[in-house]
Amino acid sequence: MKVFVKGYYTTKFGELWEKSLSDLIEEAIRGVLKETGLKLKDISAIFVGNMLAGVLDENLLLSAKINEILENSGIPIFRFEAACASGGVAFYNALQFSKAGKGRNVLVLGVEKMTDFCTEDVTSALASALSGEEQLAGLTFPGAYALMARFYLEKYGYTEENLAYISVKNHFFGSLNPKAHFQKKITLEQVLSSPYIAEPLKILDSSPISDGASAIILSIERTKVQVASCETATDTISLLKRKNLDEMLAVKKAGEKAFESAGVEAQDIEVAEVHDCFSIAEILVMEALGFWRKGEGGEKAKAFDLENPFSQRPVVNTSGGLKSAGHPVGATGVKQIGEIFLQLSGKAEGRQVEGVKVGLAQNTAGSGGLSVVTILKR
Repeated sequence: MKVFVKGYYTTKFGELWEKSLSDLIEEAIRGVLKETGLKLKDISAIFVGNMLAGVLDENLLLSAKINEILENSGIPIFRFEAACASGGVAFYNALQFSKAGKGRNVLVLGVEKMTDFCTEDVTSALASALSGEEQLAGLTFPGAYALMARFYLEKYGYTEENLAYISVKNHFFGSLNPKAHFQKKITLEQVLSSPYIAEPLKILDSSPISDGASAIILSIERTKVQVASCETATDTISLLKRKNLDEMLAVKKAGEKAFESAGVEAQDIEVAEVHDCFSIAEILVMEALGFWRKGEGGEKAKAFDLENPFSQRPVVNTSGGLKSAGHPVGATGVKQIGEIFLQLSGKAEGRQVEGVKVGLAQNTAGSGGLSVVTILKR
């Protein structure tokens, strides 16, 4: 059964002190219903991606609490946790539900409220998605990605400057996105002079702690944008047990399956949203998906032309990516797919890539333990 994206809505991402988790949930759901002209009674089920509500806020059984927000609608609501890929996994399962003919319209919601808590508590909560050994050793995600970055730079003879170009590019696009956490451009010099958080990664190599919620409605009714494929794959959670520190195997496998099932190849993708929680992550993902050859990512990162930003193919992270648009972890995977939908439907406003027909969204969990790859076609 063919499934289409009927509509998308996202809250602003950022430090949303005035909004609670419930506020964000309600805004995203009401927003996407208004966008599509649907009522709650038209929704067959809701699939929710959220990582941290139970860990940080002692807020579990989120499905029943969402039902209360919706004034006891009685709609089946399912919550999924897969670290930073919670939104992507929620979308994947919603798609299977739709393909099975379980409902005409299905709502996918990704949400996270992170900034009400101190940085130390959030960092610790996020680290719960590392392996037990890594947690006992005191490793955090900046540390994990720093290990991968150091290995990559030394193996291929690159420097921290190669990483910095990723942040410059994504902040350029973020400056065009009114919903982004950071709507400002940055320079190469600013990235390189920013403080280290885990050498060789600096503050401006890293995505922020953000609040936000994003929602998509999938439908069996034909629209302009079809879900061509959505695939997922897993790898070891432990860096120690991986064959290569500079390879994201889950991304590679999910991508291969998604390309095959959509009947396209990497060179057919015109616009992509990829998981750039740290600058090194975007480079490793682009190589794993076959957009760049292994080991050439550091050089390719430098090729971005600020004078002609839409010239490359694929154009990557037009939302600003996680780095500039923000990273409310449960919402990220939904926002990525939503950005591709906006691009394919010609609704991306000042950051629109003209004439695109095929786009890809890639969502990573943790340091690469799981990945979801979704391809949309116009």
